[in-house]
Amino acid sequence: MKNKTRLVLATRNKAKTTELQDLLKGFPVDIINLDRLGPLPEIEEDGETFEENAYKKAYFTARILGLPALADDSGLIVYALNGAPGVHSSRYAGDSASDEENVAKLLSEMEGKEDRSASFKCVIAVAVPSGPALIYGGTCNGVITRSPLGRNGFGYDPVFYYPPLKKTFAQLSTEEKALVSHRGLALAELKNEFDKVLTWIQQHTDRTYM
Repeated sequence: MKNKTRLVLATRNKAKTTELQDLLKGFPVDIINLDRLGPLPEIEEDGETFEENAYKKAYFTARILGLPALADDSGLIVYALNGAPGVHSSRYAGDSASDEENVAKLLSEMEGKEDRSASFKCVIAVAVPSGPALIYGGTCNGVITRSPLGRNGFGYDPVFYYPPLKKTFAQLSTEEKALVSHRGLALAELKNEFDKVLTWIQQHTDRTYM
C-alpha cells in the first residue's frame, strides 16, 4: 500500500475538512483536522493581510504538531471603504458579531456610496514545521447590493452580487458557488499543483503514514 502524507487542516470546521478531502480524493494524502488532535493553543489572527494570517495559522499548526499543515484566510474587500472589512471581515461588527450584524454594518457604511465594487479574496497556505510555506490564492469580483438577497451560503454572501451569473452568492447553489468563488478558485489552483505540493512536503519532512 502506498504511503500517505498526513496533512493537518488548521480548523475544526467539519464542512471545510470534508470539502478538502473530496477535492483531493485520489491523491496519497491523509487529511485530518484539529478535532482529531486534541486541544491546541488558540491562534491569534492579527496579520495585516490574508497571506500573513493564512501563513501564521498553517505554520503555527505545523510547528506545534510536527506535521505539514494547511490553513486558509479569506474576506471581503470593498473599494469605497478603502478595502474594509478586509482581514476583519468575520468580526467587522465586533469580535462576537453574527453574519447578520456584519452585513448590517456593511450596508450602513455603504449608504450613499455610488461605487459598490468589491472582491472576495481567499489565500491558502501549506506550511511545514521548519517554516517554509506554499501560497495559493483566488479572487472573485462583484458588487455590493443595497439589501440582502438569497438564503444560501454564509457571511456576506447575501450582499455580494456576481454579475456573470446575475445572482448574489446566497442565490447560487453550492455547486455553482464552488466553480466561481474565491475559495473555489484557490482550491482549484492548489489541486492543479498538488502533485508538486506533495513532493515539496516530502522534501521538507520525513513523516509519512501508511
